[in-house]
Amino acid sequence: MSAEEPNTARTDAPRPTTVVVTGASGWLGQNLVRALAHERQRVRCLVPAGNEAPLLEVVGPTVEVVVGDVRDPAALDRVFEGVGPASVFHAAAVIHPQKHTREFFDVNVGGTQLLLDRARRAGAVRCVYVSSNSPFGANPTTTAVFTEDSPYNPYLGYGHSKLEAEQLVQRSHERGDVPTVIVRAPWFYGPHQPLRQTQFFAAVRRGRFPLVGEGTQRRSMAYTGNLVLGLLRAEVAEVAPGRAYWIADARPYELREILDTVRDALEAEGLTASHRKLRVPARAAGLAAALDRVLQDRGRYVQPLHVLGELKDTIACDISRARHELGYDPPTELLEGMRASVRFCLERGDPL
Repeated sequence: MSAEEPNTARTDAPRPTTVVVTGASGWLGQNLVRALAHERQRVRCLVPAGNEAPLLEVVGPTVEVVVGDVRDPAALDRVFEGVGPASVFHAAAVIHPQKHTREFFDVNVGGTQLLLDRARRAGAVRCVYVSSNSPFGANPTTTAVFTEDSPYNPYLGYGHSKLEAEQLVQRSHERGDVPTVIVRAPWFYGPHQPLRQTQFFAAVRRGRFPLVGEGTQRRSMAYTGNLVLGLLRAEVAEVAPGRAYWIADARPYELREILDTVRDALEAEGLTASHRKLRVPARAAGLAAALDRVLQDRGRYVQPLHVLGELKDTIACDISRARHELGYDPPTELLEGMRASVRFCLERGDPL
């Protein structure tokens, strides 16, 4: 994205009555669809499997579900059929593949190219692409933060795939195919979470989640409600097309603060939680990262190894541009958001 600063007197474009959401049954997608369903006439959703359709069909009568793979041109044709000048939120992505890194590129790059082509053909008025911190790797120090003008430094397969996807999105805008906005989201948390986040809570509750080093490495995080707010601002802000934005909570948190806050949230919701800290030397996480790199170079992916390898790093961002240009002001802080996440697990009957 160009570093040239636009005129930032904030004005909004009209909100289209129809929106398209890919990755609609995912963690972010479910939260986004619920926000859109109350204010739009039609919310056309793409989900990868038929058993995921009921997750969205119960939201309300404005939600229309299409079952299909984002890599399938015919499925995308069905998604865009008859929608007219819609907004598009492209959230479909593979973050943790089952086994093989090829999935990163098939879905995150190939799927994005097909989505952009169909959005162009349909005359979409704007496409908001959900990116990640991974195209930027880790901060060089615990006090550093990424801005939108930080250089790319992609971390392993996922980072490279999201970088390639960002470049496709940017080129689509530059060619005049579709006005696009890139939203870069870090580690997020909140209701409708997947099993891996519930397992994270359970590990923290039992004192089994690793605190790497002293825990002073910082992480930007985004409560799903905050992230949805940022996406909706990116959809309509007149200044946003052609731009990228970091969307996260108001400030980064130290890893030890994150783990302590999860324990506090568990206890505030009536659960007991161990205060034992499972300390892991930073060199152990460094070894995990090295092994992860070797395996990914061979096309294999092992999620626990990848997660441990990243825990040694500071991955923090500055949301100043989103505040200034989008009027983004995240209302939910870590403890409140984590309590909402725990309540969701308890209401769903998840074992914590």
